[in-house]
Parts: sequence; structure tokens; C-alpha cells
Amino acid sequence: MIEVNRKGEVWVFAEQEDESLNDVSLELVGRARQLADRLGVKVGAVLAGWNVRELSYRLIAHGVDHVYHVHDTRLEHYRTLPYARVMCQLIEKYKPQIVMYGATPIGRDLAPRIASELKAGLTADCTDLEIGDYTDPKSKQVHKDLLMQIRPAFGGNIIATIINYDRWPQMATVREGVMRMREGDPKRTGKIIEETIEFNDFDLAVKLIERHREARKVNLKAARIIVAGGGGVGSKENFQLIHDLAGALGGAVGASRAAVDGGFISKDHQVGQTGTTVRPALYVACGISGAVQHRAGMEESAKIIAINWDKDAPIFGVAHYGIVGDLNKVIPMMIKAIKERG
Repeated sequence: MIEVNRKGEVWVFAEQEDESLNDVSLELVGRARQLADRLGVKVGAVLAGWNVRELSYRLIAHGVDHVYHVHDTRLEHYRTLPYARVMCQLIEKYKPQIVMYGATPIGRDLAPRIASELKAGLTADCTDLEIGDYTDPKSKQVHKDLLMQIRPAFGGNIIATIINYDRWPQMATVREGVMRMREGDPKRTGKIIEETIEFNDFDLAVKLIERHREARKVNLKAARIIVAGGGGVGSKENFQLIHDLAGALGGAVGASRAAVDGGFISKDHQVGQTGTTVRPALYVACGISGAVQHRAGMEESAKIIAINWDKDAPIFGVAHYGIVGDLNKVIPMMIKAIKERG
């Protein structure tokens, strides 16, 4: 366990693969900057790998003050134990008060290992992070400026706020897309600190023999237009209407959790707290009631059109334009109008 260091920095694990930063790392840097400014401390990022030093300048441009760079051929590809050794040694050396990771396959693998080694707390899959105070209801002791780690719980039915006042660093994994990426400032300056890590035989026990990567089939985060279907679509066969409208608009296909749970479409297409957070120019919600879990993943879209037979559906509360009607009739009419104008 690392001692509580209220002057410690706010850190981000700068996840990179094939010499390219994961977007979630830059999203986290933006929030780290806000948290650090609130606490009056610096922002740090740990960048480990082989031939990735140039990525430091992008991290600095987005708000990092200190980049802790570890250059080692054994870190060229991600392996749990060497990367955990890097993070643990640097955390023990510099004692940051907050460490954030993306809730990616790598982040979800790495963060628990570090938490276990350091006997620190970890909150997984956060959707927001804030700084606030906590009063112990028994002792009445006030703990100032803690990290409020906010995440859905009980299948997304409630929002929980989790704090860690005594076992630092305060650590969290954060879902991709929930933090808005700030604009980078290429004129911004920061410091690159070169670090060397000593590995032991156990750290290097796992050898990478062969590597295969499957390209992501769905990239909802990058889509400018998304047509999403919900449980109200009714069936997997009827979901073809959603594909047809998305095709007419040149957009991507999304879905609510109800549609995914109903087997209408794969989870890759899910939008919401337990899916992908999106901010397209246009979001068309078809047969989606608009539960808070879904709205949290799409309500920042520039324009939202909702189609639902229920005029009291919550989705109309965030929609810019609403159509009350049967989607089986409305969508074919929309497709026809789009094609006639095209």
C-alpha cells in the first residue's frame, strides 16, 4: 500500500499499440487535467514501449506535464507482467494520488494486477470522475478532495459513487468515449522523464510466440450518422429496417441493450452505459424507449430524431425531433423520401 500523498500527481496509463496511442488515453488526459487543476497538482502519463517516445509530445499537447517514458525492447508488445512491473515501480517511486486506465482489454487486464500488488483500491468501468469531499458517518471525519468514482451498478439500474480515502493511489478504469477528448495544443510544453525498469525472470516468463489482431467490425465512435434500434423493433428479421435506413443515410447501425439482449444484433452495436458512448452529428433512435442507461451513451449527439409509438417515451425528452408512430410504417416512408431526394 502506498502512503496517502495529497500532493501526488494525477496519472494516466498511456495505452499504445503498434506505436499508436489509444484514443481513450487522450480522453483520460483531458479529464486528468481538470482533476489536477482542481487539486493544484501536475498531470503525469506513463508511456511504456519500444520506439514510442514521439508519442510523448502528443500527450503533452493534450495536457500532460510529465511523461514517464520507459524504452525497452521487451515492452514492444503488451504482456501483463512486464507492464505491471513498470507501473508498480513508478507508482512506488513517485506516489501519484490518482491513476487512471482505459477500460479496454489491456486496461482491464493491467489495472487489477497493479491494484493487487500495491493493495490499492480500484473501481472498474467508470463513466465519470470528479473531486469531492466525504464525511465518515461514524467518526464524522471529513476527507477532503477525494476522487469520486462514478459507475453504473446492478446491471445499470443505479449509479454508484465510490471513494477510496485510505488505500492509495486512487485507481479507476474508465470506459472509452465517456470523456470528451480535448483539442491538443502543439505549443504546450512538458517534461519527458526517462525511466529504466529492472525486470526479473518471473516478469518475463510468458513469451509472445505469435500475434493476431482482428480488426474491429463496428466503429460507432467514428460514425457521423447512427441509426439505432431498440426492443420496440420487435424481431431480428424486422431489424433489417434499421439496416436499410442506415444504408440510405450512409450511417452506422446501433442498438439499445434490449435489442442486443433480444438477439436482434450483436453487442458490438450496443450504445449506452454498458455499450459504446457516441456523439454523432445525427442519431436516429427507432423503437427505443430511452432508459437512462441508453441516454447516457447518446444524449450528446448533435441532432437526435426519435421514432416511437409511445408519446410518453423518455427518449422524446432528449430528442430534437420526435415522430410518434409505428416504425414499420415510418421508416419505409423515410427511406423513400431520402432516395427521392438523392
